[in-house]
Amino acid sequence: MITFSLQSGSNGNSIYVEAGEVGLLFDAGLSGKQAEGRMRVRGRDIREVRALIISHDHNDHIRCAGIYQRKFKLPIYMTEPTHRSARCELGPLQDVRYFTAGKRLQFDGVTVHTIPTPHDAADGVAFVVEHEGRRLGILTDLGHPFAALRRRLPALDAVYLESNYDPEMLESGPYPWHLQERIRGRHGHLSNEEAADLVRSVGKKLQWMALAHLSEQNNDPELALYTHRRRIGKELPLRLATRYDVSEVMEV
Repeated sequence: MITFSLQSGSNGNSIYVEAGEVGLLFDAGLSGKQAEGRMRVRGRDIREVRALIISHDHNDHIRCAGIYQRKFKLPIYMTEPTHRSARCELGPLQDVRYFTAGKRLQFDGVTVHTIPTPHDAADGVAFVVEHEGRRLGILTDLGHPFAALRRRLPALDAVYLESNYDPEMLESGPYPWHLQERIRGRHGHLSNEEAADLVRSVGKKLQWMALAHLSEQNNDPELALYTHRRRIGKELPLRLATRYDVSEVMEV
């Protein structure tokens, strides 16, 4: 299994996973032109993607899903509440395939486990992609370290894990109080410390972790890496899913 992030952050999210002959794209938060170009940089044709799978209805994850379907002919998998919430923004869609949060999707030997999250979306999910005994987590927009997340992490071989904000930067930054409360609340995002402590406690099997969904205003990549290193040690390889460009290709 190989994977790379096309982009990760509040300015747009999309992650590519290839297992066997199956290529899957998770979320559609950057333009069709950007997505096509970044896939090409890594030697992949976006038109050959088997499915576009949407995590939730927030714009940085779904806003270009309609474009991906109309331009690249990708079938879209999402929950019905997610579609209802975002319908007016997506334009006409010809191929939408609903799934229920918590159920599995199957693609020629590749299983995508969907995990309901407490994030403040209409019907948010995170994902575990499984193929030939290997498991990759795509875990962002989580709310807080909920019980099902703690149960899933010990079985993962690699993970994209949100490390959204530094508490001090959030408190002293430009966001108004109500937005700060939303971000650090039980339906917002994980801080650097929460993500690191979660992996330290239950992520013993991981081959690598990619820090994802870093805030531009309330975090810094070097600070996020430092926080994780300080709390979990030097043994686990750490990568960054940047908000500015395509990531390196990572193998599971």
